[in-house]
Amino acid sequence: MSSLSLTAVREDSPMSSPGPRAGGPTPRRSFTPAQKLDHLTAYEAACESNRGGAYLREQGLYSSLITEWRRLRDAGVLEGKKPGEKIGKPTAEQAEIARLRRRLEVSERKLAQTESALTIMEKARQLLEDISESEEQQPWYKKR
Repeated sequence: MSSLSLTAVREDSPMSSPGPRAGGPTPRRSFTPAQKLDHLTAYEAACESNRGGAYLREQGLYSSLITEWRRLRDAGVLEGKKPGEKIGKPTAEQAEIARLRRRLEVSERKLAQTESALTIMEKARQLLEDISESEEQQPWYKKR
């Protein structure tokens, strides 16, 4: 068996490392509506280059904050607010407008995608038609 050795520590001696909360607890951060919109814009730009997670880590933000701020922005609650002004929950009407806007954006994206696919299909049809016509114009002895 090993014997335990205890070292005496003086109660008035300072600790070797100050610890994580040496200066006391830090106050909770708060963001103005303009700062929230700025963070949303910067985060969405970072996401386009696949750096959204890095942006959140650099700024010390959680993705749940971004989700909440995006919901408030889409409902139109963040626009026109002054710093320190209370931001309440969106009204039922604002929430419905935000939901319909999101639905419209999704529909517009799908429409653009469908239009692109139709354009490609039309070009492919035209190409096949041109190939077919050129085959028909060749004499029978040059056909394969």
